Amino acid sequence: MRIFFIGCVKSSELFLKKLIEIDAEIVGVITKEESKFNSDFVNLGYICKKYGIDYRFVKSVNEDSVKKYIKSKNVDLILCLGWSQLLDSEVLAIPKLGCIGFHPAELPYNRGRHPLIWALTLGLSRTASTLFLMDASADTGKIVSQKYVSIDYLDDASSLYDKLMHIAVVQLVEVLEDFDNNTLKLIEQSPNIGNSWRKRGKDDGRIDWRMSSNSIYNLVRALTKPYVGAHFVFEGKDYKVWKVKEIKQSGYENIEPGKVIKVSSCSNFTIKAGDNLIEVLDCDEINIKVGAYL
Repeated sequence: MRIFFIGCVKSSELFLKKLIEIDAEIVGVITKEESKFNSDFVNLGYICKKYGIDYRFVKSVNEDSVKKYIKSKNVDLILCLGWSQLLDSEVLAIPKLGCIGFHPAELPYNRGRHPLIWALTLGLSRTASTLFLMDASADTGKIVSQKYVSIDYLDDASSLYDKLMHIAVVQLVEVLEDFDNNTLKLIEQSPNIGNSWRKRGKDDGRIDWRMSSNSIYNLVRALTKPYVGAHFVFEGKDYKVWKVKEIKQSGYENIEPGKVIKVSSCSNFTIKAGDNLIEVLDCDEINIKVGAYL
């Protein structure tokens, strides 16, 4: 099976390495030389050079020259795994067997943008790793493999990412075997079921100390590295927060949200949230004192 690969993020790197590990026939790769759009961007050129795989850097997969390049490879299957752009109908029609996409969510629920971040921010107890046949819309094609992934209280963006990818690379191998054995099972997505998550902006990552301690905890763990980090504003300046701890302790019912209760260091302090306390364990250095308000 002649496979053409498209990707430019960390998950793309892991998928491509797995394909090389199982000796898949990779006839071409499209990636990006640089990107300011993806926080987990990876230029796949180094892998292609190491293993002698033909590749090209592109800005849009839908350019005529790119389509000509893909067509020249006599492609059976396109794997578009980690590419923030819809493939147009002409590209989708190139491979004999179709195009496979990846979405780390429980399709048909939670289509759209930032699925890992939204799942943690909303405090979901599970998500899923889903591979699907791509169509003209985002994340709406027939599902070829879906496996649930639990989200534990201590998970953050990094650990949940690792959980998802550990399962996803195994799924990809299974799907390729199903293609080879003609045993692929397709699950239609109903257009009347599910939802789509919107694109997040900077304000979505801002901590308001009137929020519940759990909402603050979820926001921080969702946006921690490798993402941009949650932030709060103090005296007109943004401060990034990378890790916090909820403290459920009585005796602070009459204290207003945002009041600093304890200062251990310039990046470790305890503050009153909307209900409980939050201990900030790791953040940008800030000069504050007990009794100050953030």
